[in-house]
Amino acid sequence: MPKFKLFAGRKGKADQAKNNRFVKLGREIYVQARRGGTNPEANSGLRAAIASARAIQMPADNIERAIKKAAGGADSVDYEEIIYEGYGPGGVAIMVKCLTDNRNRTAADVRAIFNKRGGNMGESGSVSYMFDHKGLLVVSREDLDKDEDTVIMEALDAGAEDVVAGEDSFEILTATEDFLDVKTKLDAGGYMFESASVQWLPQNTIAVEGENSDKLLKMLDAFDDNDDVQDVYHNIEFGDE
Repeated sequence: MPKFKLFAGRKGKADQAKNNRFVKLGREIYVQARRGGTNPEANSGLRAAIASARAIQMPADNIERAIKKAAGGADSVDYEEIIYEGYGPGGVAIMVKCLTDNRNRTAADVRAIFNKRGGNMGESGSVSYMFDHKGLLVVSREDLDKDEDTVIMEALDAGAEDVVAGEDSFEILTATEDFLDVKTKLDAGGYMFESASVQWLPQNTIAVEGENSDKLLKMLDAFDDNDDVQDVYHNIEFGDE
């Protein structure tokens, strides 16, 4: 395949993935605004959703549109948040966070994705004990003019629980209730975030390779393509291939 075609294919997939993320975050902002009001200063859930959107450079117009839609009144849609749990090939644990206006449809879709790729959906609590609910702020080293010790000190001073220094980025971990406060303080300190959200983080990971790896990648793609799925959390460690 000519290189420009390969590049175009990859770019198309990347653009689609980014657009999907905008759509899902738009729904999250809408739900939080419906649930707790359209003023971010008085609604911590909405403030957190907006923070996640800005971290991936979601256009301000998209954010404003979702908030205005939530204030629209009787014709607004009510979404329910549900987390489905299950196992994928190789015994990996997977949690699927959904926002849905039809629980039966979403449950059937999620179950079908698990089953088609060699996994199975479990009961509530079947895998969540393997995860910790934490705030996660990711900062690229390229965006910093600070050394590692300074980043760690400033993050901890802002209230972070831990800082994991990687080769390309820093992962700043917070308690869920401290997430917004830590982000606000680091924002004021000039930090830029590759991502910023409250997530379910695995306590340990499971290495997968070969056929299981292929099935899991296809499973994750299928979840990402489903409009009701907001986020997928897992303990998968993919091999180098």
